[in-house]
Amino acid sequence: QVQLVESGGGLVQPGGSLRLSCAASGFTFSFSRYVMSWYRQAPGKERELVAAISSVGGTTNYADSVKGRFTISRDNAKNTVYLQMNSLKPEDTAVYFCMATRISTYWGQGTQVTVSS
Repeated sequence: QVQLVESGGGLVQPGGSLRLSCAASGFTFSFSRYVMSWYRQAPGKERELVAAISSVGGTTNYADSVKGRFTISRDNAKNTVYLQMNSLKPEDTAVYFCMATRISTYWGQGTQVTVSS
């Protein structure tokens, strides 16, 4: 059974940093073969793509709103994908979800990030 477990969310002041982790298990194929993404959903808004990283980790892409502030990375040996978030803004407040894709798509349960003074 596929499991994606996010962690690292919390309350942070504007300008602060957080590092999210997503630990994966139960994949049919090697973790390294999955495209991994982070999405977020703020109250009353649709879920949106934040960042994605290719299966071999050589290609990344980001939403315009987070470019230069967020960095996605992966450690295939640990079956884990990360999202380093710097210079956080109140508008980054959302539930952040990890997603894995290869033929099928899998989602984690989400972790809350709140940016507030």
